[in-house]
Amino acid sequence: MNYINVLLRTLPEKSGVYQFYDKFATIIYVGKAKNLQKRVKSYFSKQQTASKTQIMVDKIYDIKYIIVENEYDALLLENNLIKKYQPRYNVLLKDDKTYPWICVKDEAFPRIIQTRKMYNDCSHYFGPYSSVKSMQLILNLIHELFPFRSCNLNLSQDNIDKKKYRVCLDYHIKKCKGPCQGYQRFEDYQKNLLSAIAIIQGNTKLVLKELENEMHAFAQQLEFEKAQEIKEKIDLLKNYQAKSTIVNPKIHDVDVFGIIEDTTSAYVSYFKVMNGCIIQTQNLEIKKRLEETLDEILPLAIVEMRSNSISKTKEIILPFPIKYKIENTKIHIPKQGDKYDLLQLVQRNAVSFMHNIQQKRELAEAGRNSHNILALMQKELHLLKPPAYIECFDNSNIQGKYAVAAMVCFRHAKPSTKEYRHFTIKSLDKADDFASMQEVIQRRYQRLLKENKPLPDLILVDGGKGQVSAAYKTLKALGISHEISLLGIAKRLEEIYRPNDSIPLFIDKKSEVQRVLQHLRDEAHRFGITHHRNKRSKDSFKTALSTIHGIGDQTAKKLLQSFRSVQGVKKATLDELIHVVGKTKAHTVYNYFHIMQ
Repeated sequence: MNYINVLLRTLPEKSGVYQFYDKFATIIYVGKAKNLQKRVKSYFSKQQTASKTQIMVDKIYDIKYIIVENEYDALLLENNLIKKYQPRYNVLLKDDKTYPWICVKDEAFPRIIQTRKMYNDCSHYFGPYSSVKSMQLILNLIHELFPFRSCNLNLSQDNIDKKKYRVCLDYHIKKCKGPCQGYQRFEDYQKNLLSAIAIIQGNTKLVLKELENEMHAFAQQLEFEKAQEIKEKIDLLKNYQAKSTIVNPKIHDVDVFGIIEDTTSAYVSYFKVMNGCIIQTQNLEIKKRLEETLDEILPLAIVEMRSNSISKTKEIILPFPIKYKIENTKIHIPKQGDKYDLLQLVQRNAVSFMHNIQQKRELAEAGRNSHNILALMQKELHLLKPPAYIECFDNSNIQGKYAVAAMVCFRHAKPSTKEYRHFTIKSLDKADDFASMQEVIQRRYQRLLKENKPLPDLILVDGGKGQVSAAYKTLKALGISHEISLLGIAKRLEEIYRPNDSIPLFIDKKSEVQRVLQHLRDEAHRFGITHHRNKRSKDSFKTALSTIHGIGDQTAKKLLQSFRSVQGVKKATLDELIHVVGKTKAHTVYNYFHIMQ
């Protein structure tokens, strides 16, 4: 099992962002996924229709990922990483487009606007949002609830007092209360502004409570039209759900570390946050040598990972205090708020990283065991090469009737059920196990050769010298007998036979090699018996009723469902038969049992 296959099997089924690296450890692609395992596996599970994608897949040497809370967070993080690294194959995102923010301007009677740029001013920024549409939904709600100004006039108190401006159309259509003319006091405007900010941040409970109090006040004063207006705003707000953000934009230039441990190692995850965005991540496994504690290991990890990222940030967020001071750097241990949420996110990534490493070790150990078994099989069975790909055949029949065969496939000593195949013997009308084996072997490998597909390393047949000899003759006729090892396993003494050798090969009956061979044989027998029973049952069904001229399988099925058995059909009256299958077929069946016989 190669390195990429191990990575694919250990990916988590969670939302996140994945990064593909080439052999030079350069990021060549960044993508997002609702389910990391399914999305990343899709690149390798089938031939890509787009040649460019296939070229990229061929260059993948390593895969890393970051777990996030949901798809939206994955979308934002993907954008940040693409802008940071500009991977070669993310060509469609190599432009200056950025995600939008909601901005509350730093001005008298602040406007609430949308922007794609963040300036180093005293304005408040909220976001980013994954699309203008999602952000516009919030802005529309806010402007529907509260009449904020849209003009860019300088509404200083001096200008208002001088009556420098005139009200615009927004005032007349009730989209603005006219602060430019002094029609709206700053305190009233500020109250609405704070409610709008609360909505943007997702805190709708307080706003709902205030609106409900206002509605009840108007109702008590018998101002029902105003009360209805407030009621409509409450309904709008209740149908709205605030959008999440991956990081609060106020969190600027921060390093965040999460750490977890098992008995042998500590696992550290690191996020570098700039302007409210995660722009860099690292994971590090540190092997324990002298049972070091986490508070001893974490400082070493901080120095190593900050050095790798060339970080000079003035603030570090950690899950617990450390004994060492870092020069010119503040260490923060948050207990709540946005920084605490960020710490929890990096901690979850550390846990996932630990599980990923542990699963890789388990799979590597299983791979080593599989490799050892295959090497042992090659040695003890005198095979051409380790039998990583084995096919096993079994024949079934009853006195020449219902002759069928089954083929099962093992990959790396384990069943590969999607490659199992059934065969119906076509060329025989009497029992002949050897001829049946020859037909099946010829059909199977003639097809593989025609389709230019790989041949197995080992073919195992259920039987002794006769079955092995028959199979070998067919392989020789196809010209592939020198490419594939062939063995037979006899039922009585579990003896192993090879072509052109009358003396069986005896191996330890309790050995792992014998266990694999018996598993193959038993699996082929089980799979073949199932097909044989189905075919026999189907043919038996046909001989009972379907052989009546003019009566097909569907009619016979209806009759058996209604009368339970052939005997029940025979005892049925003509009227009963007509009720089930109609007049013409009823007469056919009735005449067959009562007149023709």
